[in-house]
Amino acid sequence: MRYALLMHYREPAAGELSEEAVAEAQQAFGAYAHALQKAGVLLSADVLRPTDGTTSVTRRDGTLQVQDGPFAETKEALAGVFLLELPDLDAAIAWAEKCPGSQWGTMEIRPVATSFLDGAWAR
Repeated sequence: MRYALLMHYREPAAGELSEEAVAEAQQAFGAYAHALQKAGVLLSADVLRPTDGTTSVTRRDGTLQVQDGPFAETKEALAGVFLLELPDLDAAIAWAEKCPGSQWGTMEIRPVATSFLDGAWAR
């Protein structure tokens, strides 16, 4: 099944992050993307199901929290998306926990409703 990992976190103000912090984040996300690619689970864009199928994952203070529903705080914004092909929600949660974005924001997991594959829409 396809899952979208949606990163929600507060957007930093201009100049709030040092160039070093940005470079470290880029390196962490690069390593994460390579791990997804090496595992053979990284895909492309799709249309998502409604939010009632959403599960939210956070790992603040080193503690994994899993909640049903889109519970990202309103001050947080969608910052990026990883689209994955995975066997089940548990696998999606495991990958969401490993994402660098889970350390400072919320990873929303949403099952995909339809995908445009080989020239046609499929469920």
